[in-house]
Amino acid sequence: MEKEIKEYVVWEELGIENDFLFGKVMQDSELCKELLQRILPELQIDRIEYPELQKSIRSDADAKSVRLDVYVKDGKGTVYDIEMQVTDTKELPKRTRYYQSMIDLQMIDKGQLYSKLKPSYIIFISPFDSFGMGRHIYTFENLCKEDNSIALNDGTTKIFLNASSKMDDIGKELRTFLDYVAGKKSDDAFVRKLEEAVKQARKNREWRHEYMTLLMRDQENIEKGIEKGIEKGIEKGKQQEREHGIKLMIESGKELGVDRNSMFAKVAEKYNLDDEQALGYMDRYWM
Repeated sequence: MEKEIKEYVVWEELGIENDFLFGKVMQDSELCKELLQRILPELQIDRIEYPELQKSIRSDADAKSVRLDVYVKDGKGTVYDIEMQVTDTKELPKRTRYYQSMIDLQMIDKGQLYSKLKPSYIIFISPFDSFGMGRHIYTFENLCKEDNSIALNDGTTKIFLNASSKMDDIGKELRTFLDYVAGKKSDDAFVRKLEEAVKQARKNREWRHEYMTLLMRDQENIEKGIEKGIEKGIEKGKQQEREHGIKLMIESGKELGVDRNSMFAKVAEKYNLDDEQALGYMDRYWM
């Protein structure tokens, strides 16, 4: 019972900065549209289509799967992936690269022309500065290294938003939203809508159950990973101990005057090695 209460309190305290809750709130197409419009004021987004929460993408059985927080399209087919990221894993640039490849695979089918690829935006919202320059926003497009006036025009854009910035480098509307992510109160109408949506989301028992299920699954995966790591560590220790034993045996034998061929046979027999393995150890340690 104590564990159940603790989980309930955690759910009740979740805010917009939680990726799961953020995804649920962004299922409201009007809220999602307004957020995108604040991030990308130069675009005219008429409507949002098919909002998908925690969309899973996996190209094949061997590929690393991707679970996107918010995956939407506008009326022109432009794709937006919005990610809420509170932990600085130092790998966000590489993640955008992988996410881009997975998103592109969803856009066109086998045999279709590359021209069918629509523009896409991958947006990370974080309470930390990924690039250490103090900016609220970092926007990346592919430009020619030798001449920055030449754009590749591949239709891809990556944006990193930093809610901890104090720089005066963005419009008031986007700054108000980022301040809200950082925990600051505001009378902004959009922020008030978000706050109300968060409150309503926390009352949804089905979403709470879904969240706890995902949380437990992630915890189980972490524990399995730890167990595998321990097993690998033990196995590595055993291998290192075996390696050390072979090394000592060869070096001691040589020091005692045992000839190389006899030592080769003794090592192979004692450690159940084939000729190639035994020869490798002899070449390494018979100095």
